[in-house]
Amino acid sequence: MSETRRPVQQIVGILPCQAIEALIANGAIAADSAFEPDQVQPASLDLRLGGRAWRVRASFLPGRHTVRERIAEVAMHPVDLTHGAVLERGCVYIAELQERLKLPAGVSARANPKSSTGRVDVFVRLLTDRGNAFDDVDEHYDGPLYMEIAPQTFSVLVRAGTRLNQLRLKAGQPPRLRTESVGVDLTGEIAGFRGRRHAGLVDLDKEDGHDPRDFWEPLRPQNGQLLLDPGEFYILASKGAVEIPVLEAAEMTPIDPSVGEFRVHYAGFFDPGFGTDEAHGKGSRGVLEVRSHETPFILEDGQTVARLVYEPLTEKPDRLYGDLGSHYQRQGLKLSKHFRVWGE
Repeated sequence: MSETRRPVQQIVGILPCQAIEALIANGAIAADSAFEPDQVQPASLDLRLGGRAWRVRASFLPGRHTVRERIAEVAMHPVDLTHGAVLERGCVYIAELQERLKLPAGVSARANPKSSTGRVDVFVRLLTDRGNAFDDVDEHYDGPLYMEIAPQTFSVLVRAGTRLNQLRLKAGQPPRLRTESVGVDLTGEIAGFRGRRHAGLVDLDKEDGHDPRDFWEPLRPQNGQLLLDPGEFYILASKGAVEIPVLEAAEMTPIDPSVGEFRVHYAGFFDPGFGTDEAHGKGSRGVLEVRSHETPFILEDGQTVARLVYEPLTEKPDRLYGDLGSHYQRQGLKLSKHFRVWGE
């Protein structure tokens, strides 16, 4: 007599590194070249630029079309990334990515800029064929991936293989466990940095290779206040430490614009283990990329500038944030990895 089996209820949550590696192994995630050992993070996958990009006259969503069909309508000229190319600030580009997806039922994805990308004010968004939203990938998506790239403050040098964004994969619709406010710290002698206009070129694959004084102006607050000028880009730090438990992941989201004429410019992923004792990161701060809008705005010490939204993982990851090395574990106020430490 056969035993009737009950259907297994799907575990809902963010997929950890071992689940991402399983998707790679079964072909749900594929790539033009072999995956690199450090490409899979504790709860996300770094995506790599392919060999081709296009300067376009406007951003777009594909809608009923493929990305390549829309590129044909708006492209100004192609850009060969094979041996490196400069992407000019103030311009918009669409680039092929090396990775492609064939997502199974129940698994969706969301992309976000990597920390180092946001900290040099490069605006990036993921595009999929026939997609109606940036950065979100629906279950069953089967096709290539593209990235919109728009450098805002610095022109940048990129090449095939450069990693500008990352992909988080989800089983079902993970619940929000909690939301925490993130305040800004304006107490230090240097409370932040403002990007210099008309600075030089940032090589996005060159670590510790740029003099920060050529690109950034240090900011010294007065009476716990900082005046944000319209259109300028700032690097600031969170008031309190950020800690992401090993069974959770978090995304930083902007606050409602009604509370201030500014925004934390790039939402960001925080992988499990960031800022925890278990991963030797106790006391890590969140770094904030801030841009003021149309009017000058006075920012106060401790003022809320963003929210951290926490979601569960389906299981504990095999490795935690920082296990493969990180420039940002145990960080305070810190520029991106492309710059030498301020004052050295």
